[in-house]
Amino acid sequence: MEIFRKDVKSVGQHMLQYNKKGKPSNWRNFTNCIQPNNLRDYDVLHDFRLKYPLATVHMLIGIIGTKLGIKLPDSAICPLFFTDGTFNVLFNYPENVLNWLKFLRADEQNNSLKSVFENQTYSVFTLMNAMDDFFRERDKLNAPNERGDRLRISSTDGKPYNILADGKNYKINDSAKNRIIKFIEYLAKLTLWNYDKTSWNWEELKLYKFTKGSLSENERLNNNIHSKIILRNPLSWAITSRQNVEYTLEMPDKLP
Repeated sequence: MEIFRKDVKSVGQHMLQYNKKGKPSNWRNFTNCIQPNNLRDYDVLHDFRLKYPLATVHMLIGIIGTKLGIKLPDSAICPLFFTDGTFNVLFNYPENVLNWLKFLRADEQNNSLKSVFENQTYSVFTLMNAMDDFFRERDKLNAPNERGDRLRISSTDGKPYNILADGKNYKINDSAKNRIIKFIEYLAKLTLWNYDKTSWNWEELKLYKFTKGSLSENERLNNNIHSKIILRNPLSWAITSRQNVEYTLEMPDKLP
């Protein structure tokens, strides 16, 4: 998720600009945000069909994979195709996907993405079977109202979900925590990346409540509306279609 605060480090892959020819004066709030569409100066008005189609993890592997020498086994293909529904876009938008893979230099021999998108092990049929096996393992971790790979932290009315008061702080309830740890450990097994539990925090959390907004049915996204939303200094937002934007405001709580 991109955070529109210059002192906050963040990463995301949503479409954020409506019109590159009229950037707001506070656009530098994204100084510490790694964002593929911003890197290529893509906007809704001119480039919406070219927006980044992959997941954040693919961008990060492309950026740091060659520097760190990340090795990806064949078993990592399924989780890396699963994340953000990447397997759905590969054949639906091949021209755009290929354009971004070239931008990420995924065809270069020393790029870690090459073993993902130019993998020689899987045929279409064997990959379909492998993905099906991945889904079945994920589904074993399903809970009521929750898929095995997801951790809900709020309900549709904005109330905390899977979050319990813990003295002056809050924590993720044990049932949800243990379920998600099992899924993370499953991903670690497939990718050969270690699950370092000391890098994950499930308790001693602070709870902040923000307000989500989006355009009404009678509104259509344009320069004026986009500018008005930016003037409200949203914490984050995503342009989800040519006609709509979803955003988060620091209310009733404020960041420290």
